[in-house]
Amino acid sequence: LKFASRMIEAARLLGTENVLVVPGAVWAPWMPEYDPVPNDVCERRAIEALRRLIPKAEKAGVYLNLENIFANGFLFSPQEMVAFADSFQSPHVQIHFDTGNIMHYQFPEHWVPILGKRIRNIHFKEWDKRMQEFNLHTFRTLLDGTTNWPAVISELEKINYRGYLTFEYFHPFSHYPEALIYQTSDALDWMLGRKS
Repeated sequence: LKFASRMIEAARLLGTENVLVVPGAVWAPWMPEYDPVPNDVCERRAIEALRRLIPKAEKAGVYLNLENIFANGFLFSPQEMVAFADSFQSPHVQIHFDTGNIMHYQFPEHWVPILGKRIRNIHFKEWDKRMQEFNLHTFRTLLDGTTNWPAVISELEKINYRGYLTFEYFHPFSHYPEALIYQTSDALDWMLGRKS
């Protein structure tokens, strides 16, 4: 809570409206020291924490955007995410949607219409279902996976999404890592219809 409170204050001072919030985790497989938490305990802790943070966020004019997290066992469907966010009855609790984090079992184009106007920010993250694995290496550079980007973009257009798009990737190139910036920019131009 202390860290999240500081993030809210930093956002206010920097003049930004959005803070990404990881609402909770039943399990974090990439953190071996993290013991699994029962689902009801995870949910209770998340609710308690957000209820304490919401007044601070409202006062600061900052949105707490809940991110769907890869393999954490919490809020694994768009319906769960919507019900959880809406339960706080605050316009300052919204959603930071990550396209890649649900690709192992689901499809981002199915989430977008359900999350709808609650989406304040987006991580564009690529995933490759062909790899049949469940680890961070199945995340790929944009357009080098199996995400149906035309369908995702179409669904974002339908909800008139005009917020930020942030590319997220875990594996910088071993050589010439700056090339990833140009590759990502080019991929986004194709995805957003700036090139044809």
